[in-house]
Amino acid sequence: MTFAFAKPDRQYHELGAEFTGEGTHFAIFSENAEAMELCLFSEDGAEELARLEMPSREGSIFSGYVPSARPGQLYGYRAHGAYDPERGHRFNAHKLLLDPYAREVAGALQWDDALWGYDLSTGDDLTFDDRDSAPFMIKGVVQDPAFDWEGDNSLRRPWGETLVYEAHVRGLTMLHPDVPAELRGTYAGMVSEPILDHLQQLGVSAIELLPCQFFLDDRMLLDKGLSNYWGYQTLGYFAPEPRYLAPDRGPRRGGSGAIRQFKDMVKRFHQAGIEVIMDVVYNHTAEGSERGPTLSFRGLDNASYYVLSPDNPRYSFDQTGTGNTLSVAHPMVMRMVLDSLRYWVQVMHVDGFRFDLASTLGREAMGFDRDGGFFDAIRQDPILSGIKLIAEPWDVGSGGYQVGGFPYPFREWNDKFRDTTRGFWRGDPEHVAGLANHLIGSPEQFNHSDRGATSSVNFLAAHDGFTLLDTVSYNERRNEANGEGGGDGHDNNLSHDMGTEGPTEDVDINAARARRRRAMLATLLLSQGVPMILAGDEFGNSQDGNNNVYCQDNETAWVDWVGKDDALLSFCARMVGFRRAHPVLSQDNFLNGEPTEDGRIEIAWHQPDGREMDAELWGQAELRVLGLFLTYSAHEAFVEGERPLFIVLNAGDEVTFTLPGHNGIAKWHRVVDSSREEAFEAEAVENGMAIVPAASVSVFAPE
Repeated sequence: MTFAFAKPDRQYHELGAEFTGEGTHFAIFSENAEAMELCLFSEDGAEELARLEMPSREGSIFSGYVPSARPGQLYGYRAHGAYDPERGHRFNAHKLLLDPYAREVAGALQWDDALWGYDLSTGDDLTFDDRDSAPFMIKGVVQDPAFDWEGDNSLRRPWGETLVYEAHVRGLTMLHPDVPAELRGTYAGMVSEPILDHLQQLGVSAIELLPCQFFLDDRMLLDKGLSNYWGYQTLGYFAPEPRYLAPDRGPRRGGSGAIRQFKDMVKRFHQAGIEVIMDVVYNHTAEGSERGPTLSFRGLDNASYYVLSPDNPRYSFDQTGTGNTLSVAHPMVMRMVLDSLRYWVQVMHVDGFRFDLASTLGREAMGFDRDGGFFDAIRQDPILSGIKLIAEPWDVGSGGYQVGGFPYPFREWNDKFRDTTRGFWRGDPEHVAGLANHLIGSPEQFNHSDRGATSSVNFLAAHDGFTLLDTVSYNERRNEANGEGGGDGHDNNLSHDMGTEGPTEDVDINAARARRRRAMLATLLLSQGVPMILAGDEFGNSQDGNNNVYCQDNETAWVDWVGKDDALLSFCARMVGFRRAHPVLSQDNFLNGEPTEDGRIEIAWHQPDGREMDAELWGQAELRVLGLFLTYSAHEAFVEGERPLFIVLNAGDEVTFTLPGHNGIAKWHRVVDSSREEAFEAEAVENGMAIVPAASVSVFAPE
């Protein structure tokens, strides 16, 4: 086959490889390259069939149309320009480069010194390496975008009805005995009947998937016999990660196996009433620091794609802890990020995103700016402004911790909720006031700038850190298997082994651990905001004390279904059902602590003797118990026929609690008691006095 550029019959505006039905239009951005070559490869990627200089350049976009390039065609680029690291330029045409807009990636990267733009053996990044990297590089694949969605649409479930379930494609499915062996660890396995049945039983409304965009295994990890399990080393922002593919059963329209299988997964989740949220990494790439390999962005235009040191552009400016920072403030890099987001929404039908180290996306010349260009672009975008957007509101740079600092429509991971809840149930002093704040949606952090009470994504555990069971089973992290001397991962886990480190046969310790976990799960599901559960926490999954399993693609990190705690799962599922049955627990508006003109009370805080909390009581460091009277905000639509609740959280000894009579309520009955395995047996309260067991959550409703 002969490949050559031809003049297209119309104007194309898309970047990437766009199949037109007859041929393919290729377009790629580079502000500082002098010339760009399109390289086309054989079906197996081994032979370079053609090297064509891109014929058109306008607005720093190189483009050309190849009539004979069809879906399935493998390709890459070579960028010509100055190799001048001292000025931030690292062009090296000997290095094949992945198209940032590639919809699919073919082959597996083979780590070789030829992938570096400089002579790696010298350790000097000012040297120049002239070996061809193509034999070791992955390639992009031209795609046919056709796919029959069979009427599938985004679900657009309100935030107040949302329960997020954070999961890993391999981790959730690898050890499930009822998932067919060939589907374990795959997109198809994620929507197998056993997994969907479990998610529906639990009441999950949205699954948050750890990174599924194309990522790399770090050479350093592979040398240790490990791999990049979590996936936070993205190289292809448009391509589904191929390691999660099931055996392909033959060609169908709708793109490659990776694209089709990802779409099939999304469609099946939607049919089950579950939204799909993707964890995305637009703060850095897999190319590492200035001493890293030249795989895509670095070779295309290092000075445009990356933030470089203001003192010496030879060096990357690392605000992410990974060696580089993607320059989202650059208009064409921002366009790539926005194009990527819209692609996953419009073409792949995902329902939202969780942004890793999202503070980096808001960094402007003077630091983090909640009114910066990226946030403005999201807010005005008719596609992206209406989907679910969740920020991890920190990075490692100066001023990077920004919990509560993001604008609408972003929601935020609230690690303050996690830490305060763990500390309270561990019995630490001075946590009652903080817990009170988080029970009502963390208004201290989020009640500003016209943000709603669902701004906080509340969680007890996430992929990064101890699981919920390990939080009550270990005092110290046990990360030796990561090969970093055991010093990696969080060193402040607010955990407590409750008498012995790790697993035990002691009946009393195991009972105490189960009791504390029920109390913590109840706290999560009784709090305003959006609850998130880490996969496996609902039935007692452990990582053996490893709180940083980023490189453990094995049974340490995979969810253990065989050893699941069915009693805890039942409790968690019923707590989710209780939350759904009581919309007062998931309101859109922040509650007002001041009585209305007619004396109606929205919230009130109490101590066991019936007193409402005052400054003196709030200031008692040793306080371990708190009562919350809760009803609907005057701004909610549910006021007529309101059903208030009274919630008591007791991290201390057993107490007798005097229940309040707000809003004319005369009698209560207990509807939840987390101290019991049978926690939902209704119980009448005599004389307005209720015994609240130690280390428990009780919920009371009016008779």
